[in-house]
Amino acid sequence: MNANETVGDRLELARHGLTPTQIATGLALGAAIVFLLLFVQEPLAHDSMHNFRHAAGITCH
Repeated sequence: MNANETVGDRLELARHGLTPTQIATGLALGAAIVFLLLFVQEPLAHDSMHNFRHAAGITCH
């Protein structure tokens, strides 16, 4: 990765380096995480997902 790399460059690299199965799996996992974040708002589940996001390096606030 260089300093001048853009998001488009990364998408193009991923498009050529990933199989359709890997892309579908990634999209499915992303959709599952979004579903959980939007619809699972029980305090314990919410706190658990919040801690998971921080452990995964995702900034959420």
